[in-house]
Amino acid sequence: MAPMLILAVLLAAFLLGSIPTGVLVARAKGVDLRKVGSGNIGATNVSRALGRKWATFVLVVDAGKGALPVLVCGQWLAEPWLPALSGLAAVFGHVFSIFLRGRGGKGVATSLGAGMALAPLPTLLCLCTFVVLYAAFRIVSIGSLFAVACYPLFLWLLQLGTPPRLVFAVVVAALVIVRHKANLGRLLRGEEHRA
Repeated sequence: MAPMLILAVLLAAFLLGSIPTGVLVARAKGVDLRKVGSGNIGATNVSRALGRKWATFVLVVDAGKGALPVLVCGQWLAEPWLPALSGLAAVFGHVFSIFLRGRGGKGVATSLGAGMALAPLPTLLCLCTFVVLYAAFRIVSIGSLFAVACYPLFLWLLQLGTPPRLVFAVVVAALVIVRHKANLGRLLRGEEHRA
């Protein structure tokens, strides 16, 4: 595959990931999401600002931003690394949105969508991990951090850890954990927000 075409595909995935769903939905409702709650643009803060219905919508759309490039590349482009790389590009787009001057969300929902498209079963196990931990602690960040950290492990345990998937899993886990730096600080101080 021509390098310019690969670059164009990755750029398209990045641009798709950059669309700030939460900000757009909140703005349509007359709310500046970055000035409400945690200031984050993801579904958790949308839930605080607009309620669960709109949070669910944002979650689904943000996950779709990750899944769509992976599915398109896997279906129509015969390049084994491209689905994983396009998923990463979408996640990086969400985290470093060009529409928000390089600022964005934490990448959890977009990673979920891309991961589901790349390897559904390990991603479902991550989702179960999130649900169990959230039910136990009522803290979204605990569930998110443990779930994303488990993704490479589940890939390996299920023998689905192809090099592209493992690279995706490790990079996404590192990125999401770094983006939760403030949450980790609040967790250590016992100040993290509960649902």
